[in-house]
Amino acid sequence: MAPPLGNKSDTSGHESRHSRRAVLAGAAAFGALGAFGAAGCTRVADAAGTDGGDLLQRLRAQGVVRLGIAGEIPFGYIDKDGHLTGEAPELAKAIFKRLGVDRVQPVPTEFGSLIPGLNSQQFDVVAAGMYVNPERCAQVIFADPDYQMLDSFVVRKGNPKGLHDYKDVVAKKAKFATGTGYAEIQYAVEAGYKESDILIVPDQVAGLNAVEAGRVDVFAGTAVTTRAVVKKSAKAEATKPFAPLVGGKPHVDGGAFAFRSAETRLRDAFNVELHKLKKNGELARILRPFGFTEAEMTDLTAKELCGGGKSG
Repeated sequence: MAPPLGNKSDTSGHESRHSRRAVLAGAAAFGALGAFGAAGCTRVADAAGTDGGDLLQRLRAQGVVRLGIAGEIPFGYIDKDGHLTGEAPELAKAIFKRLGVDRVQPVPTEFGSLIPGLNSQQFDVVAAGMYVNPERCAQVIFADPDYQMLDSFVVRKGNPKGLHDYKDVVAKKAKFATGTGYAEIQYAVEAGYKESDILIVPDQVAGLNAVEAGRVDVFAGTAVTTRAVVKKSAKAEATKPFAPLVGGKPHVDGGAFAFRSAETRLRDAFNVELHKLKKNGELARILRPFGFTEAEMTDLTAKELCGGGKSG
């Protein structure tokens, strides 16, 4: 899930090393449970009795934390057996247990509804591999990233058009697709691709199908997502990961957990445990089954990705 930008453009997370069958099974299971995660936008005032919020205290008393997920492999989804999994939920289980909260409960919704759903208290934290960027940092606060991510393309076998980055897509007038709300939309536009010409598809499986059927020349997503979705394809392959250009400079994205702006105590406590897991290597072990490698481990901070402002 090439996790997207802002409120209306939100993924990802935004995709996994799972087989295409597993991707489809996960999507189907997610659909079956989607009714539990309807995402309205009515704002409810944050219940924060003290500076920094009291959510952590309340979660410990309840013994359960509600996780907003977007049904995207490998970031956060319901598997074919109906179980919550993905890099973010598995990491949440580990960290919240250390914080004294033993259970996690999924609240599935669309990626673009995650921030509104969080701020209207439909769930307690976004656990969907959401990219940290200034637009989102104006709406929520972030833990430090638990992974970093480059982009990659799904193209036909042999990459006949020689598409390796967004400039190639523009120069060769390739038919381009990406996912709903993906950050890749803006990366392509910044490279000079006309936004109205982009084919927007629901997810990486639909993107693969579009490439295999010849409807588009390229689908853009995260490196983890693209290499996963093509694994069993006889017609398509993933390109070498690359950094998109933002403001003319190579940009590396980072995905993290999001919290309501008032809940700095919970965010800070979460960060303490996250950094412990980074230091002892446990984070890499948790993320490895979902296709994350050492290349995706990071020391990026939320403050850096928020533009040096609010340390979300």
